Amino acid sequence: MTEMPLPRVSELSRAVLDEVGRAVVGKDEALRLVLSGVLAGGHVLMEDFPGLGKTLAARSFAQTLGLEFKRAQFTPDLLPGDITGSFIYDQRAGDFEFRPGPLFAGLLLADEINRTPPKTQAALLEAMQEKQVTVEGRTFQLPRPFHVLATANPVEYEGTYPLPEAQLDRFLMRISFGYPSLDEEWQILANRMARQQEEQQLQAVVDAQTLLQMQAAIEATVVDESIGRYCVALTAATRSHGDVLMGASPRGALGLLLCSRAYAVVDGRDYVTPEDVKAVAVPVLAHRITVKPELWMSNASGTGVVESLLRTVTTPSAREAVVPRPAAG
Repeated sequence: MTEMPLPRVSELSRAVLDEVGRAVVGKDEALRLVLSGVLAGGHVLMEDFPGLGKTLAARSFAQTLGLEFKRAQFTPDLLPGDITGSFIYDQRAGDFEFRPGPLFAGLLLADEINRTPPKTQAALLEAMQEKQVTVEGRTFQLPRPFHVLATANPVEYEGTYPLPEAQLDRFLMRISFGYPSLDEEWQILANRMARQQEEQQLQAVVDAQTLLQMQAAIEATVVDESIGRYCVALTAATRSHGDVLMGASPRGALGLLLCSRAYAVVDGRDYVTPEDVKAVAVPVLAHRITVKPELWMSNASGTGVVESLLRTVTTPSAREAVVPRPAAG
């Protein structure tokens, strides 16, 4: 695979965000975080109210990244075979043939993941972790790259199956879009009237192979030891916070490191600053924190815990001189 220079990754990332921003209005920071999660090689959980652009964002990223897009609507009667695929008897061939399910895509939108029973959730999460599915004793590799953007409704719990902590941990980031401002909401309406059709077609900025090159190039991002130790300190502090029953595991610290590298490159730099870590801290750590049961009726939350730690954990001094610069003259 040809090595891609980091400035080129930054350039392509900006082009992807510009193109996605044509469809998803006013969500620049959330879109940057989603792209950072994809560049870091992970999966993203988008947890927010209905109608705030989660499905549109997933479809838009699939188009601009040149990935095959499939959508699975998770329902209480969905079976594991409905997403992994299953063997179907072919009468003409006189044998069983494997018919791949929606998991066999470059980008899968797992819509309302908390509406399906744990057995089907587990089938999806196993595929996310192992990049393969096993059906009737036979293993099938998933395409590369393979990313899941899952959605969940954070307020409607009747008839749902909330993801347990161990499964939430499989998502590199959890992101909320939030409501648009009045001007942004008007822009959504104006865009719809201008294009005179419901569907919005975006241009592919890269393809699957180029995305793999971009992901490989992120490994060259410079991370000073002080930044790595800051990731560890933030994650470890979640375990001793007074409101927390169970804090983030070392996987959380690794997630901070991976996402802050990608976030830095999307921002146009080949080195990580403390501000990059802070920008991704809530999306990476908050969903890995379990608040004490007696505080469930209060305002205590994983997001609140991380935000308080960002104010109290000592921030390393920014060391922009980490990367050698050519002498002037």
